Amino acid sequence: MRKIILMMSVSLDGYIEGPNREIDWHMVDDELHTHFNEQLATMGAFLNGRVTYELMADFWPTADREKDSTGPVADFAAIWRNMPKIVFSRTLQHARWHTTIVRDVVVEDIRALKAQDGGDLALGGAELAAEFLRHDLVDEYRIYVHPVVLGRGKPLFAESDSRRKLRLLENRTFGNGVVLLRYERAEAAETAEAVDSADA
Repeated sequence: MRKIILMMSVSLDGYIEGPNREIDWHMVDDELHTHFNEQLATMGAFLNGRVTYELMADFWPTADREKDSTGPVADFAAIWRNMPKIVFSRTLQHARWHTTIVRDVVVEDIRALKAQDGGDLALGGAELAAEFLRHDLVDEYRIYVHPVVLGRGKPLFAESDSRRKLRLLENRTFGNGVVLLRYERAEAAETAEAVDSADA
């Protein structure tokens, strides 16, 4: 069964973008970008909302042709172009670059997608993430905390009445001060441990 993995960069105070939608505070150097490439190249598809997809589609299809592109940028351009993408939008009519448009998040369809062969599914975008969280569809969180306090902006997690216990899988500090916090659902860890015990 494939996992849905929420991968997002956030400020220390939990925002994914500033009050004017700015993300110029992201500290993505070659080390961090190479890490992103290594993680995303193994995925089976990117899951995005319309806004995130259009931002990506405006830059990445030809990013490796820019004369000032670094190696990691050029590498990710190829990853993005070739990766299957699913865009959740009620208004987008056409999309290129191996992209499928889906109108709504339907739980049964997402579970069927997870049951297909292939790599895990990378989820991005605050609104889409909130919808997946409402349906309890996120299996793993990879949160990249950047060393900056924005004060206000768009939070990664919307207010919710649900509480989810998580288990820490990994933490890593990059040279630029960004910290990766990687968690999985606690019940997933308990299920895996029960299976291991039964097999022993």
